[in-house]
Amino acid sequence: MTLSPRAETMRRRISNPLAFWFWLLVKLPAAWWCGVRLREISTGHCVTSVPYGWRSQNPFRSTYFAALAMAAEMSTGALVLLAAEDAGVPMSTLIIDMKASYGKKAAGRATFRCDGGEAVFRALAEAKASGEARTVALETVGRLDDGTEVARFSFTWSARMRSTPASG
Repeated sequence: MTLSPRAETMRRRISNPLAFWFWLLVKLPAAWWCGVRLREISTGHCVTSVPYGWRSQNPFRSTYFAALAMAAEMSTGALVLLAAEDAGVPMSTLIIDMKASYGKKAAGRATFRCDGGEAVFRALAEAKASGEARTVALETVGRLDDGTEVARFSFTWSARMRSTPASG
């Protein structure tokens, strides 16, 4: 799938580590503080990570569940933002449901991968074409460097075109 020029510009910007770091600092300071990073993004998938360290750990010497949730949400949310930019119209997006399961203790860098890009782009294109809200459920799986699964999240996103204010 080919992105619109605006969406491709956005993808390149957020793929730049320094630009993404600054964007996190301004827009999502808690994720910035915990060290959430965008590793890779395309129209098909998104990969994010969060380190295990003093800023993201809990008293049990593992990554705090909220830090894992931030990285997991980012792996789905970045795809939603990219698809909204590609739609070319103002879109309103919102998480309407979230489910999580935690497996092994995350005592190392957790990397989340969401492969739902195609579904996101399709749902937002349908929302643009119909003018009606659409939902899309996205799953992301977090793994340690050795491949051990530490968490699995499902986020359901709702998207609709923003209404334009009436002229008076």
